[in-house]
Amino acid sequence: MRDLIAGGIGMFDHLDRFAARTAIVTDDGRRLSYTQLLAQADGIAACVETRSLVLIVTRNEPAAVAAYVGLQRAGCVTMLVNHKTGEDALLALIDAFRPAFVFLPSDLAGIISASPLHRVDDYTLSATGIAPDYTMHAELAVLLGTSGSTGSPEYVRLSRSNLAANTRSIVEYLGIAANDRAITTMPMSYSYGLSIINTHLAMGATLVTTELSLMEKPFWTLLREARVTTFGGVPFIYQMLKRLHFERMQLPHLRYITQAGGRLDTELAREFAHWCAEKGVGFIAMYGQTEATARIAYVPAEHAAAKAGTIGIAIPGGRIWLAGENGKPVVNGTPGEIVYEGANVSLGNVRDRFALAEPDRRRGVLFTGDIGSRDRDGFFLIHGRKSRFLKVFGHRVGLDDVEQLLARRGIEAVCAGVDDALVIFTADAGAIDRIRDIVRDNTSISPKGIKITQIASIPRNDAGKVRYAALNELT
Repeated sequence: MRDLIAGGIGMFDHLDRFAARTAIVTDDGRRLSYTQLLAQADGIAACVETRSLVLIVTRNEPAAVAAYVGLQRAGCVTMLVNHKTGEDALLALIDAFRPAFVFLPSDLAGIISASPLHRVDDYTLSATGIAPDYTMHAELAVLLGTSGSTGSPEYVRLSRSNLAANTRSIVEYLGIAANDRAITTMPMSYSYGLSIINTHLAMGATLVTTELSLMEKPFWTLLREARVTTFGGVPFIYQMLKRLHFERMQLPHLRYITQAGGRLDTELAREFAHWCAEKGVGFIAMYGQTEATARIAYVPAEHAAAKAGTIGIAIPGGRIWLAGENGKPVVNGTPGEIVYEGANVSLGNVRDRFALAEPDRRRGVLFTGDIGSRDRDGFFLIHGRKSRFLKVFGHRVGLDDVEQLLARRGIEAVCAGVDDALVIFTADAGAIDRIRDIVRDNTSISPKGIKITQIASIPRNDAGKVRYAALNELT
């Protein structure tokens, strides 16, 4: 596997060898071989100057995948933006980063004055005519929004070696093979969703591309008919899977499922570990950040039940340790900030084009901002974000802990606030009194420091994560 995506070779430089294998199956019944995918990919790349910055508005469709693959093979820098991004936000990104080319679906083709060069399906590649007034780091390959947020103003700089290293690690610990078939359940502009595309294409496997939600019946029809072997999901997806009675589903071709993108409630993780074991399906909980390309840690399937609630162990080639407030390692048994070291740690974050050429700011070391501890077996557990703790009348309160406390009792609620003013948001008006009672009976938080607020719906980004910044605006 390492010879396919060796450190000095791009992830997709070897795809020609898969030739007649099926690269993509679509939800409308089309099939593209690797030869056909590469014909589209290289056709797009042929219209673009090497090392150009190209903005791709992504949907889980063959044309978007082809553009990404082709531009990576050509040594360009691709900026991936979700198709749900509003026009104003998209224009702001174009103004901030000044891409030389854009690859847009037809409904956005007229957003800027550009010269069309090449068309694939519903997409058009166009030259913006914008003269670049910036340079880029020589290793820069991809710009990815933090947490897959729609129109995120902050982008992570990922290098070719970052992408290759993380792809190798994920392929190794998941055992991805050429006969695997992965269905898209998340945007490709989100690091988790993109990692599924990277790893499966790198191994000559098949992608089943769709924008269907797993709450739609046709999604499950497609999954069965396409003989899907794996899919992934954030915690919100797993909450939906439970409502859909995943444990009763007949999914004969499913080999394993993965979970990342936030902490899954421990009891729910244990339930899925049990259900999957009964089905002979692997359940692998994982942990990562866009700043680490995608993946940092994982819980091996054989430990899924016993280690439910943990983030597991470091991925192959990586190392995790805990840092105190001084940035140095803490003594055994003491909580600290989770620090990850590995070749997949990104070059740094940017908000505009002028930082694209900056040197590697992290040098392979990422302070994650998550507070955690290590158990006696070497598995790591997250207690919460450094920024997700408040003091309410002198008592330290973990906002994630409060959310988990309520989730274990079947209440969907999210927390925000400032010191001495914890705010709990829920869309369920009937749960307000229960929330008050549960928090009173199970914590030492003074009722005077708590406000419970009903909102129309819990705000989430396109990756299914809670938009806490939007909640903070309501406090």
